[in-house]
Amino acid sequence: MKRLHQFVIKSFLGPFFMTFFICVFILLMQFLWKYIDDLVGKGLDWNIVAELLMYASFGLVPLAFPLAMLLASIMTFGNLGENYELVAMKASGISLFRIMKPLFVIAVIITSIAFYFSNNILPKTNLKFYSLMYSVKQQKPEMVIQEGVFANDMPNYSIKVERKSKINNMLYDLMIYDHSNNNGNMMVTVADSGKMEMTEGENVKSKTGTGKVIVSEGKKFMSITLYNGQIYSEEAERQQGINRRFPFHRESFQKEVININMLDFEFNRQDEKLWRGGSRMMNISHLTKQGDSLFSEYKLRVWHFVTSMKYITEVNKQVGWLAMPFDSLRVNPKIKPDTLVDVDHIITAMSTFEKEELYQRAITNVRGNSQLISQQLEEMYNQKKQVNNYPMEWHRKFTLSFACLIFFFIGAPLGAIIRKGGLGMPVVVSILMFIAYYIMMITGEKFAREDAWSMIGGMWFSSYVFLPLGIWLTYKAATDSQVMNMESYQMFFKKLTNFKFLKRHKPEL
Repeated sequence: MKRLHQFVIKSFLGPFFMTFFICVFILLMQFLWKYIDDLVGKGLDWNIVAELLMYASFGLVPLAFPLAMLLASIMTFGNLGENYELVAMKASGISLFRIMKPLFVIAVIITSIAFYFSNNILPKTNLKFYSLMYSVKQQKPEMVIQEGVFANDMPNYSIKVERKSKINNMLYDLMIYDHSNNNGNMMVTVADSGKMEMTEGENVKSKTGTGKVIVSEGKKFMSITLYNGQIYSEEAERQQGINRRFPFHRESFQKEVININMLDFEFNRQDEKLWRGGSRMMNISHLTKQGDSLFSEYKLRVWHFVTSMKYITEVNKQVGWLAMPFDSLRVNPKIKPDTLVDVDHIITAMSTFEKEELYQRAITNVRGNSQLISQQLEEMYNQKKQVNNYPMEWHRKFTLSFACLIFFFIGAPLGAIIRKGGLGMPVVVSILMFIAYYIMMITGEKFAREDAWSMIGGMWFSSYVFLPLGIWLTYKAATDSQVMNMESYQMFFKKLTNFKFLKRHKPEL
């Protein structure tokens, strides 16, 4: 390898790895901002949060690769241009294409790595991420006791504390409603003070409202120790009529311990098998197989739908043949619409009563078809969008990988034209370029999902726009065109203004 190629590659790899990790970090911050409500207040262990962030980082890699490629290319050639190293290379007879050649090889390698990552690693990561994220969302919030407010987070209990000590964990003026028997507010405990702590171990004893002691092993409990209080309980009414009685029981205590089962507050991982059928959890071969299977089911459903409509017999046969999925045994009725029936002749020969009956029957059929369409249209529309997710994900694995190559042909010539290195102008230009690309990508995906555009046209829309832009910028940079020179634009508008002024004040002969 020539020293020039080594120098250009070393100048590129440093900014690339730096910008790659910066892009992943910035995108990860956007992820945290989006899901912060689902993470805060759940009492999650640090290892679960770290695992979730790791899976989220892997999911952001396909977007970070093209952005890092664009930013690193602009920085590399911007630094070369700013330090006049690019001018020296061109003065030595080395063309821009020859300078870009080693980086083009690197860009192809990175594109291949991006595709391999999207096809082989990302589906497994997405499976773990979505299952873990669902488990986090299902996790109940951590119980918080506030002064003067009933806390209803604990199962079967409602607790109110008037004052909390800021020095120790003591609570004062407690009121606890026991709903474990599902009889309403029939049992209440009042205490002057108490404390709460989590206990986890063997042979934990818990006392219920009926006084029965239950021994549980290996479960997490909230142990509430109460001091100087009373337990008030009401029982179901006895007898009926004027002899009704409402038994009431009151018990005083100096120390009482209540153990509340907190099993619902423990973190439970969901089974990953529930998400294996998602489009983001499949590679290309699985997406192709699953997409074809779902599309065949969708076509069969469309056929059942259109054949359930009410037509005359001949039209029903023709519609059924047109809507039927491919079948080598189907026969085309080949009915010509103009020869089905002579409507004018038949209606003229009918009596008034027969015409009225015909009109009513036609109206009934139209109303039935309209109602059937209204019922099925929304459901079939959602099913088609679900089917479209699989070919969309299939194309996305190629488009995001190919974007690395496109952004190289945009960033390298753009850096040579701008001739500014560092993290100033290159960052601004890269962000604007990537935002434009992302907006076009989202727009194309939306139209493809809605079947407004073809799947290829929608998913590759951003590539169709940016690939010619990259080719044009490469040509302009190779021919030393003053594309980004503001002075050239100022001179152009100045000449245009002077030309209009001279034309307006041209003396008459």
